Amino acid sequence: MATVNFKVLSAAVMFALLLAGCSETEEQLTEKPDPVHIESGDECHVCGMAITRFPGPKGEAITAREQQVHKFCSTRDMFSWALQPENARRDHTLYVHDMAQTDWEHPDDTALIDAREAFFVVGSERTGAMGPTLASFASEESATDFVHEFGGEIVAFKDVTMDHLTQDMSQNMPHQNMEMAKQEGGHEH
Repeated sequence: MATVNFKVLSAAVMFALLLAGCSETEEQLTEKPDPVHIESGDECHVCGMAITRFPGPKGEAITAREQQVHKFCSTRDMFSWALQPENARRDHTLYVHDMAQTDWEHPDDTALIDAREAFFVVGSERTGAMGPTLASFASEESATDFVHEFGGEIVAFKDVTMDHLTQDMSQNMPHQNMEMAKQEGGHEH
């Protein structure tokens, strides 16, 4: 009889340990990694530009499986990476700056928020590292205030497409427009 109780007790302990192991795995899977500070020497994962040398919201992605951090000089570059088929199918943790909480010229990393919960303004007159950018905000109210001041349209994370990344690209890149004018025999005013 003592051996039967020992077997039952052993089985119960093993079952409890198995359940405890499963719940830890579930917690680890649902736990989001914290944002990583963007250092002055960091380069954009997409274009290689020095991230902190340019204005506007930045982005970062932390890959789910490898826990690698990819940093981006603009929200435009973050989305161009995230929307690629090989990345769009994976569940990455994405962060962007809440531009209602930080300076446009030098965004502060204490204002990094979950990009999937943010509101984005596309087509505004404000520019980032790559010219036109998607201004990011934690609240729809802040995004609306920004639109009233700088123009644009509010888009939720899930609704951002590659079309949003390419719209107004040429008209908001003054250095390209000057080059085109020179090549066409024109001059800048």
